Amino acid sequence: RMSRRAKKLRDHDINPCLEETDATTKCMDDNDYKKDMCTDYFLKYKNCRKFWHGIMMQRKRNGVKPEMPSAEERKKILESMG
Repeated sequence: RMSRRAKKLRDHDINPCLEETDATTKCMDDNDYKKDMCTDYFLKYKNCRKFWHGIMMQRKRNGVKPEMPSAEERKKILESMG
């Protein structure tokens, strides 16, 4: 069984960087846990976290709930950016 925290991290509405997380994990698995082989994946994950953290902080400042947009909302935000 997964812990409550693990379940949250697997939830698309809570974790905006699920795809990046999985890709990084897969890369590490495939490359015998040599971090230098997965630099691009780590960078994509880091950029994803940074981007959505910024959005979340902006929403928090503006009193928007929930602070993290849902998966559907995030898709629209990304589409509006091109």
